[in-house]
Amino acid sequence: MGFQVGDLMAAIAVVVNGLPQGLLALSFGFAALPTSLGFIVGTVGALLFRSVAPISFQAESIVLAGTMGKDRHERCAIVFITGVVMAIIGAAGLLEPTIRFIGPAVENGMMAGVGIILASVAVKMVKEQALVGWGSLISAVGVYAFSKNLVNTIVISVAVGTIVRLLLPEKVTQPAYGEIEKIKRIPLSFRSASVIRGALAMICLQIGGNIAYAGITGSIARSSVNVDHVTLYSGIADAVSSAFGGGPVEAIISGTGAAPNPVTAAVIMMGLMTAILIAGLLPIIGKRVPSESIAGFLFVLGAIVAFPTNIKLAISADPLVGGVSTVVTAATDPFIGLVAGVIVKFLMGNS
Repeated sequence: MGFQVGDLMAAIAVVVNGLPQGLLALSFGFAALPTSLGFIVGTVGALLFRSVAPISFQAESIVLAGTMGKDRHERCAIVFITGVVMAIIGAAGLLEPTIRFIGPAVENGMMAGVGIILASVAVKMVKEQALVGWGSLISAVGVYAFSKNLVNTIVISVAVGTIVRLLLPEKVTQPAYGEIEKIKRIPLSFRSASVIRGALAMICLQIGGNIAYAGITGSIARSSVNVDHVTLYSGIADAVSSAFGGGPVEAIISGTGAAPNPVTAAVIMMGLMTAILIAGLLPIIGKRVPSESIAGFLFVLGAIVAFPTNIKLAISADPLVGGVSTVVTAATDPFIGLVAGVIVKFLMGNS
């Protein structure tokens, strides 16, 4: 695979980008130590398939599982079911045929709706901790407007939100993350309707996300990406992580694709994340960094990056189908949005 210093630098940059999203996962009750198992699976998968597309904490999947599950057990069950189903889809080579069946208007409309969901979660965070949230939001929008760089945006906005919290006269009590930091099977709740709906929504999100995010990383690396391979090892990673209380680890748009040796950089990135999680550093950071400090990044990612990009593609493919998929997804979840879009597509005879 080869190695250059640039590979390490790219890996570190992606780790820096991923850590605040790891804190977001902690805020929803996912444990850090079990999530390291998912990163180990991802490392093995990238090595086995020589894949340039790593997996990591992904804000979209964390927010979706976190908001649709009522408690930690339901959220882990949602991720577990998603992982098993996606691993089967990847192993059977069904991802690209599924995307072709759905069509670009539905796929991009669904992803645009997810952008609205992310932005709405950010707004809720701002309401919960106004000073911290507003500090994060204003700085994030300003940094992104100036640099158009998501890594700079997340690092600076989280730092600003944390500084604001430190200056507050009344300190916010952070959760005792260490209580769940163990490798131990946890009971998963499968009977709740919210778990089934949440899993269907997550599956739809990952069907679109794996194609989009892994494909973009591949284009950055100027390398073809087998999305079924990515779907296979990200699905297994989800199942293994969540079985022990860990969070989702999905395909991301990764700066490691721009490294001199993108496969090497991807492996280093996931290895570094594994080491950080095993060492227990993420919960330590989480006790000092308020979860609301990521509000600014979520808003920029959802309202300024994901929504405009995807709505433009959806409307250009089919205004009616794309619009329905977007609105229904934003109002409900990606599964219902996808189904609504597909129904409208076939009713209009656009098969």
